[in-house]
Amino acid sequence: MSKTHQKRNAMPKNWPVARKGTKFVVKSNNGNGVPILVALRDMLKVAKTRKEVKIALNTKTVLINQKEVLNDKNAVCLHDIITLTPSKKNYKMTLSDKGKFLLSEIDEKEAQEKISKVTSKKTLKGKKVQLNMGDGSNILSNTKCNVNDSLIISLKDKKITTCLELKEKANALIVAGKHAGTTGAVTNIDKEKKMVEIDADGVKINALIKQIMITK
Repeated sequence: MSKTHQKRNAMPKNWPVARKGTKFVVKSNNGNGVPILVALRDMLKVAKTRKEVKIALNTKTVLINQKEVLNDKNAVCLHDIITLTPSKKNYKMTLSDKGKFLLSEIDEKEAQEKISKVTSKKTLKGKKVQLNMGDGSNILSNTKCNVNDSLIISLKDKKITTCLELKEKANALIVAGKHAGTTGAVTNIDKEKKMVEIDADGVKINALIKQIMITK
């Protein structure tokens, strides 16, 4: 099988794409998201075919986080922003209450920033700190933050504007597991077991810290 394709019935469960249809579907170049091809054709339905998507990419009219996209396998990850320059429309990748990827239209102001989870930190030469994100990106910064916190990053200058700390009363989104897509407030943190308790409208849910993301 091609390294760029996968069987349709083997694609990630959080892709909102019918499992019946053509035998194969394109793979994402990042396992944490969906290919821009799938996002444009199957989710937003602004293109009918892969050829139409490729034409749009070749004319540089599609942006992910304000960067031009040329490869139709480029991933759109959680909280990434898709911009369609001809229509000046912006869409944020979110999760539905069923844990499926969902693209929601947002305004121009919201499209200027992105939330990313810090998954690891590394100290480089010169005491520079590299923060590695859950979407595969990284940023050099001395911003005070910890692993499992989230950062609000300005897409214009790639600078951190805010650190959202993992703490009690913080807003959280469950991003994996059977409760994926559920939001609520952190009510307890068990660092030894690496778990949190989340109050989702009165329902107490326990989740692994690695399965949640702190949000605004």
